[in-house]
Amino acid sequence: MVHQYKNNGYNIVLDVNSGAIHVVDDLVYDVIALLCENASLDVSQYISDRTFENDLNNHLKGHYSREEIKEAIRDIKELVEDESLFTKDIYQEYIMDFKKRKTVVKALCLHIAHDCNLACKYCFAEEGEYHGKRAIMSYEVGKKALDFLIANSGNRKNLEVDFFGGEPLMNWQVVKDLVIYGREQEVIHDKKFRFTLTTNGVLLNEDILEFANQEMSNIVLSIDGRPEVHDYMRPFRNGKGSYELIIPKFIKTAERRNQTNYYVRGTFTHHNLDFSNDVLHLADLGFKQISVEPVVSADEEEYAIKKEDIPQIYEEYDKLAKEMIRREKEGNGFNFFHFMIDLEGGPCVAKRLSGCGSGTEYLAVTPWGDLYPCHQFVGEEGFLMGNVEEGVINTEIRDEFKLCNVYAKDKCKNCFARFYCSGGCAANSYKFHGSITDAYDVGCELQRKRIECAIMIKAALAE
Repeated sequence: MVHQYKNNGYNIVLDVNSGAIHVVDDLVYDVIALLCENASLDVSQYISDRTFENDLNNHLKGHYSREEIKEAIRDIKELVEDESLFTKDIYQEYIMDFKKRKTVVKALCLHIAHDCNLACKYCFAEEGEYHGKRAIMSYEVGKKALDFLIANSGNRKNLEVDFFGGEPLMNWQVVKDLVIYGREQEVIHDKKFRFTLTTNGVLLNEDILEFANQEMSNIVLSIDGRPEVHDYMRPFRNGKGSYELIIPKFIKTAERRNQTNYYVRGTFTHHNLDFSNDVLHLADLGFKQISVEPVVSADEEEYAIKKEDIPQIYEEYDKLAKEMIRREKEGNGFNFFHFMIDLEGGPCVAKRLSGCGSGTEYLAVTPWGDLYPCHQFVGEEGFLMGNVEEGVINTEIRDEFKLCNVYAKDKCKNCFARFYCSGGCAANSYKFHGSITDAYDVGCELQRKRIECAIMIKAALAE
């Protein structure tokens, strides 16, 4: 499978199955396009056939010379022989072994507080309540969660725990106590915890920042961008904006962490489709690790991303990509989460096929100890998997998620982005289609565009 596109003056050819990327001239681009028109042909044999050269000469007559066409054919043939163009899908053969793989739990999302001090309009957690009542995780439940993770992690040494909410700083003492407990268990069980924290920053202070900088491998700071954008969607419950309170704290956090091991994370909606300006606002404030993502919500919400918004969003991604290239070349670059692609190493095969590992390797824990496939399924009682005392009881849910991969999703089979997005978010698929093996269509459209921009940036900076 081959995907071709033009962006910012570059002719880009992606060989999907190998991951090889080629920046080519107009002639090679056009010849590859002709080869792609007939998916049934044996490319390696066809490009060696004299009829192919004759066909090209007739098709491109008046545009290129015979020698130029011959050279293009030689270049393409070399790429095919090097197995970096028109390669076969080797992962489909791997899928049966993939389905049988033994999985262990390696990460937990601890819902340390089902409560929040903000009233964000787009919050999927309903101001931290997750379709239920406000609740705070006790130290005892948190300890059992860490014990469960250790007991179900097999031989895996490195484990991950994200303190999440609602707003986890509303239960900060328990967060601290659980980190201390985790460090004690590392020695006993030969494990290593990687703790992370997601916060809106309202309660962030010097003591919390000092502890977090010592113990948290990553901190996610929630901010939507420009003051007017942030305050409209992320106000206090009395309607007052939160930007002025949190921004100096976030700037201090980023500087104290030497602009690494954190990121500011925002959400853009129908109200700020010019979101590239929010990204650049954050960059101008000095942040080097930035994520601003499209809201995922029901179509009837007034802030929802609509299908008719997609062309403008495409333009914003293109605008942002070009500006990032300019700034990087001037020595003032920054990372944008959705444009970060590893074209050389990348994730392992299992990750490329299944994504985040929700429901198998990654689980969410409620304040009272219930287990769900991930934080976005919390409150959906049909996805209740068990609890931290008894473990995973509903193994059918785990098995369903275990079989969730790019080959189980019809929309992924012919999509060039499948090995980058790994089939997309199961929770979004369920939210819009009632199945974890479908895909959120608007999200797919935007993901494909982001991947194209990310590859183009790599090409531009490689010059």
